[in-house]
Amino acid sequence: MFHGDSARYASGVFDNLDAGLAWAAERQVSGILAEYAIGGAYDAAVSEGRFTPSKAHHGASGHVAAFSPWLRHIHLTGGRQSQ
Repeated sequence: MFHGDSARYASGVFDNLDAGLAWAAERQVSGILAEYAIGGAYDAAVSEGRFTPSKAHHGASGHVAAFSPWLRHIHLTGGRQSQ
């Protein structure tokens, strides 16, 4: 999934890293190319053992809606990986 620097919403979804990088390079966009699990990020993190609910608000609608998957992500500037 690609999020531009000033974008509120994702501007692209790709099924593999190479496709996302090619798209970003072709359009020379800046932002973050991030990996996301299929389905809900919170549910996937819990089922895969990447997150263990430990507080009362974990799993509540507001927490689930704002949950970050903390998977691989790449920062891009002008369509190229930032250093």
